[in-house]
Amino acid sequence: MLDSQFQVLQLARDCMRWDQIDQQRCSIARSLSVVGERWTLLILRDAFLGTRRFDKFQQNLGITRHRLSERLSKLVKHSVLVKVQYNNRPPRYEYRLTRKGLALYPVLMSLVAWGDEWMNDGMGPPLELVHLNCGEKIHAVASCSTCGEPLRPEEVRPQLGPALMEVAARLESEGECIEEIQSLIRHS
Repeated sequence: MLDSQFQVLQLARDCMRWDQIDQQRCSIARSLSVVGERWTLLILRDAFLGTRRFDKFQQNLGITRHRLSERLSKLVKHSVLVKVQYNNRPPRYEYRLTRKGLALYPVLMSLVAWGDEWMNDGMGPPLELVHLNCGEKIHAVASCSTCGEPLRPEEVRPQLGPALMEVAARLESEGECIEEIQSLIRHS
């Protein structure tokens, strides 16, 4: 009986609540804690398309004022957007992408490529993207930062980085041996 209670407590400890996802030593989980909500990604899409003002975001997205305010505040809190006053009387603000926000461009481009390929209802992409420097249509491609070859999942192997090596060392010192990366993330 005591052993099964311990297993239940262990399972409860290992289960991460959504509002604690930012505490995992996993770059995907921490990123999702900021941008993992659908309205947030649509706000970012519109920001990359040039939308800056609250009313325009609301008009484009059809989102409630309350929800939009929450999402914009979170993006400002995490320095993805910066709030800049453009009018004094009455005070009015616009939202601009920061360097941290601009760094999300490849993420959105990957979602566009995936949606164009898998969610197009057989009608093709809703927008085509053109590289202004060469004038050619483009699509997002993840490539190796060293050799430039396109990346395929079967040709990429994760290995422990500094944050998880610390966790692995701690667990090993406590007598635990965890082989799977997913288990290390859960214990972090």
